[in-house]
Amino acid sequence: MEIRLVAGAGFCFGVKRAVDTVYEQIQTGKTIYTYGSIVNNEVVVKELTEQGVHVIESREELERLSDSKNPGDIAAGTIIIRAHGVPREVQQQMERKGWEIIDATCPFVKRIHRAVEKKSGEGEHILVVGSPEHPEVQGTVGWCNGPVEVLETVEEAEKYMPPEGKKLTVVAQTTFNYNKFQHIVEILKKKGYNVSIVNTICKATEDRQRETQEVAANADAMIVIGGKHSSNAAKLYEICREVCDNTYFIQTLDDLHLELPKSARLVGITAGASTPNKLIEEVQNYVRINF
Repeated sequence: MEIRLVAGAGFCFGVKRAVDTVYEQIQTGKTIYTYGSIVNNEVVVKELTEQGVHVIESREELERLSDSKNPGDIAAGTIIIRAHGVPREVQQQMERKGWEIIDATCPFVKRIHRAVEKKSGEGEHILVVGSPEHPEVQGTVGWCNGPVEVLETVEEAEKYMPPEGKKLTVVAQTTFNYNKFQHIVEILKKKGYNVSIVNTICKATEDRQRETQEVAANADAMIVIGGKHSSNAAKLYEICREVCDNTYFIQTLDDLHLELPKSARLVGITAGASTPNKLIEEVQNYVRINF
């Protein structure tokens, strides 16, 4: 039986950069915080927490921690902005409170922040295609200087009507499903709106999704490895399920309960952008030894 790993599975450039940044700061011996999980992978976050990294989950918590005069509060230290980025107001809050700020926002996400800040400042209406609950999307919305809306599904695109007379700038969450984004874009174009499309889906994401689909289309089973809150891993699972019924979504090897028919000839493995390589290797070795 062949085991085929999707090329490019695992840490993308932005995730590796962010995680490496945290490890570099740990070596300084300073008190290290991240605003939100540095990446959406529970294994990575757990390893960093065990090395003393604190995760700040909200602006309220950030406010408390910034004021060491309050009983029970922890004094401010070095704070690292996660790979997904943060809204402008959150970054300004950090600056006001005197934190040492290290910005590990993915450069491709930063590009979106600059684009929406500029276009909204020029009076354009911003439409973000992505999940409204995702931290990257929330960060992008927070850099707009005017009206902004988030749209996630084809059905929402079909019903969508922008403000009359407004030019519309459309950007995408970097990890959004590429094919779905193209479908949504076509719907918006057919409506005849004055629309400017900025394809901000990360090239690594696009390539991973395409290669995952190619492997899954020929596989007897697909294993998708990723964090339970990982948007890009969830989209890989969605892509695999469309063409391969035997698709498994796991966070760690303990979650894998693989059942294969004797006739199985190909098992494909793919992984989200924040999945550590050692975890991918563990899954590969397990399948190789046991099947």
